[in-house]
Amino acid sequence: MPIRTAVPPRVLTVAGSDSGGGAGIQADLKTMLALGVHGMSVLTAVTAQNSLGVQGVWELPVEAVRAQYRSVVDDIGVHAVKTGMLSSAVLVETVAALLAETDAPVVVDPVGVSKHGDSLLAAEALDRVRVKLLPVATVATPNLDEVAQLTGVTVTDEAGMCRAAAAVLAFGPRWVVIKGGHLPGEAVDLLTDGAEEHWLRAPRHDNRHTHGTGCTLASAIAAGLARGQDVPAAVRAAKEYVTGAIAAGFPLGGGIGPVDHGWLTRTRAPH
Repeated sequence: MPIRTAVPPRVLTVAGSDSGGGAGIQADLKTMLALGVHGMSVLTAVTAQNSLGVQGVWELPVEAVRAQYRSVVDDIGVHAVKTGMLSSAVLVETVAALLAETDAPVVVDPVGVSKHGDSLLAAEALDRVRVKLLPVATVATPNLDEVAQLTGVTVTDEAGMCRAAAAVLAFGPRWVVIKGGHLPGEAVDLLTDGAEEHWLRAPRHDNRHTHGTGCTLASAIAAGLARGQDVPAAVRAAKEYVTGAIAAGFPLGGGIGPVDHGWLTRTRAPH
């Protein structure tokens, strides 16, 4: 076997664990592997979670989160960072401060609720997300529920997505992806920095097994940025990857199954 000498780009995920393997840290690392980057992790919380919902959440101490981050960044280094579930106000502040000191693009997935409607962010942490976390984001990727939580804007159509984007950008991220997956019709997302708009459209697949879509999209964007793509190219490629993963999503347990993070690898594999 040939010995690999080239070091792949490095991406760090700062997020919670999904014991069911469909979202969170697990989805992030699977996505990064599929897209050719080296994934690393800072665990913020442990969840007891399956296809039916979230049965329990245990947040890690601030010292543990900070130590994990410093351990990776100070020795190995990063080409991009992705954040997911941060759970509490103190963890949001801690992670935001660490990101502000890191010279790498940051993708912020402002996780508020799970696919099943379970809360994954304390109510008092929302203001810290607005004031501390979003200003350090290269790209923020809220879904429509998270937009409503953060801005109070309720989106029912594409015009509403534009209003939502302006409201999120006011908090300071360089770019925002408003994910319109909860709207009827085709799966449409809006990427904008306030000056240019990119509408990303894909057919909606008739598949209920979509657990992990948000984590997967944000991680795919981070992987693209780590490989040197600009933001529009990284988001466009991430959208294509997630669309394929949704199409290949499969049933697990008695509820909502995950997207298939390995679909691209199998598509490229020799027959």
